[in-house]
Amino acid sequence: MRPPRKPTGGKRPASPSGPSTGQRAPARSGTRSGPRTDQRPPGAPPLSRRDQRAAGWSDRRERAETDERPPRGDRPQRDDRSPRPARSERPARAERSERPQRSGRPDRTERPQRAERPDRADGPQRSEGPPRDLRDRPARTERPQRGERPARAASGPGKPAPRAEQPRVKRGPAPVRQTEVAAQRIAKALARAGVGSRRDIERMIAEGRIAIDGEVLTSPALNITSLANVTVDGEPVAGIAPAKLYRFHKPAGFLTAARDPAGRPTIMDILPPGLPRVFPVGRLDMNTEGLLLLTTDGELKRALELPSSGVPRVYRVRAFGEVTQAALESLADGVTIDGVHYGSILADIERKTGHNLWLIVTIREGKNREVRRVLEHVGLQVNRLIRVAYGPIGLDDLPPRMADEIPDSDVALLKAMLKATKTEPR
Repeated sequence: MRPPRKPTGGKRPASPSGPSTGQRAPARSGTRSGPRTDQRPPGAPPLSRRDQRAAGWSDRRERAETDERPPRGDRPQRDDRSPRPARSERPARAERSERPQRSGRPDRTERPQRAERPDRADGPQRSEGPPRDLRDRPARTERPQRGERPARAASGPGKPAPRAEQPRVKRGPAPVRQTEVAAQRIAKALARAGVGSRRDIERMIAEGRIAIDGEVLTSPALNITSLANVTVDGEPVAGIAPAKLYRFHKPAGFLTAARDPAGRPTIMDILPPGLPRVFPVGRLDMNTEGLLLLTTDGELKRALELPSSGVPRVYRVRAFGEVTQAALESLADGVTIDGVHYGSILADIERKTGHNLWLIVTIREGKNREVRRVLEHVGLQVNRLIRVAYGPIGLDDLPPRMADEIPDSDVALLKAMLKATKTEPR
């Protein structure tokens, strides 16, 4: 038989009460007895818990062989312990001041107090000197005028960016208004003065809001030659201003009207601020875009939009279909469609893009839907229509929804074209 195994892994030796024959002491009750199944040579490294379990060891057996404490039945029970003193019999807790101080740390009461701040009233007072003579004070420099103030610096770090200003129509000095007019109906004269449309003025007369020399009018059937003594709601009429003409880039999707009973959007909803009361010259269809003239003079508006004026209107047209140049040149002699005669029309093919054509069309009458009907007559379906010029006035690079005033030189040229058309023999 091999000699008894030396204790390994820091385990305590077996109890000295065991037999000296080399056999291990009997295990306590509740543990399995018998020889070890892991007979290992002396000096072998200790087994891990996992290997011990695989060899038949258990924590209970290990505790039973190495623990020298008496069995559980021999330990004193809780009832045999000395009773715990009541809370009232316990010694009182030492006060903070009686507790021993930590080494190297001064007592809280021995710490120096903060120095008290002196009261302001106790501080040094300002010395009172002789009263100042305000007459000896230097004169204040004059503030710069509004026009002399320097411009604000551009936005930078810490400064907000300037707000984007809404584009406005540039207007010159206020024109001189004239009160003397040719003999005409009062509704027409007040409409030219910018009071309102003729229908609005007739309604105002029916409401008793217009008077001449203090006498309220009751009927619009009255011709006048002066607006000097005419009042509206008690205020004198300023007179008729010289005619102004503006160009406006109309986008598609808006009616050329002041208002629409059906509630559809009109050009008046998108006109830029700064414009006076204006009238559109002619009409562009809702889906037509491009140049639209606006004027403050009803007489000029009527003269420009009449088909007999002969002012050329130029359009760029995109149409679907096939057509020959010869068929387009035949329109120069005029054409009659459904009983309506259209005058001379000049049409040229600009370019082709797939099944679409871009054309330049020039008309002189401007009848209702003239361009669309004439091109449909030759087999083309218009899908985009842009007016690019009206007489000597071109659209150029004016952005959509923008308007600007036309120079007086162009207005004079346009009026000269109208006079030449009236003098031409029919």
